[in-house]
Amino acid sequence: MTEVSPEFAAATTTAQRVVINGNELAVEVLGPEGAPVIITHHGAPGLGSRAEPRASFGRLADEYRVMVFDARGSGESEGSGEFSHEQWAADIDGLREWIGAETIVMAGGSYGGFMSMEYAIRYPERVTAMVLRDTSPDNGNAHLARENALASDRVTIDMEKFDRIDEGRVADNDDLRDCWREILPLYDFHYDPASVEKKVAATPYRYEAHNYAFSKNLPNYDLKPQLPGVTAPTLITVGRTDWITPVSCSETIASLVPDSELVVFEKSGHSPQIEEVELWTATVRDFLHRVAPTGKDSTTEL
Repeated sequence: MTEVSPEFAAATTTAQRVVINGNELAVEVLGPEGAPVIITHHGAPGLGSRAEPRASFGRLADEYRVMVFDARGSGESEGSGEFSHEQWAADIDGLREWIGAETIVMAGGSYGGFMSMEYAIRYPERVTAMVLRDTSPDNGNAHLARENALASDRVTIDMEKFDRIDEGRVADNDDLRDCWREILPLYDFHYDPASVEKKVAATPYRYEAHNYAFSKNLPNYDLKPQLPGVTAPTLITVGRTDWITPVSCSETIASLVPDSELVVFEKSGHSPQIEEVELWTATVRDFLHRVAPTGKDSTTEL
């Protein structure tokens, strides 16, 4: 699961180095002190980084205190210990404590959505609201993604490479890059080969975290039994042609989380925060104004 962004390189900036649970993380904090805190989790362990949520949720830093970070084992962060959902959720809570927030808005797309839901389930008293994008409540999306890859009329996918990246069996960072290049054409609403190559070049490759997530975490990933207990108001957004976490996955989340609303973006694939940027941002901002009002005008701190 990942999101891919043409804003990747431009969004990467110098981060603070913060030790959380014995592991050094690359962290950025945007927006005014005293505002409601949003902690955002990127997708694709071993491929994703703070750059995408910085570009998307950073737009809200005129009103909100937005924290973006590279998860343990991804981007510029240290990769000691294990890369389990329990550990990643504990790291989120460590960051919440570090920033001094009793409660937060938890947000994430794709695999970052997995971790947002994991955090809301494991630390329910800490979450006032949740924003999800193009994600799934279980590993049931895996067979749907494989079917969509096989059915694609955009490119012919080397399914041996598809299976190795999907099952967490890549050999090293170069192999991860090669497999990533193979599936990238499937992500966007409009296919642009030149954009694919830019994304391949911009991605930070950390194959250990990727392999752990896809070979150990995902085979037994299933939050459906716990989602009816989520009390935080939840916004679920998804692109109409998302191939890897299709609309049906978001519909399942919406059917299980009691106080939730689903918005489908008709001209987007896996990344409506990029492909329908103004509409997606306005939708998220309207939701946050209702469930986590700031109560004052504020300016962005970059």
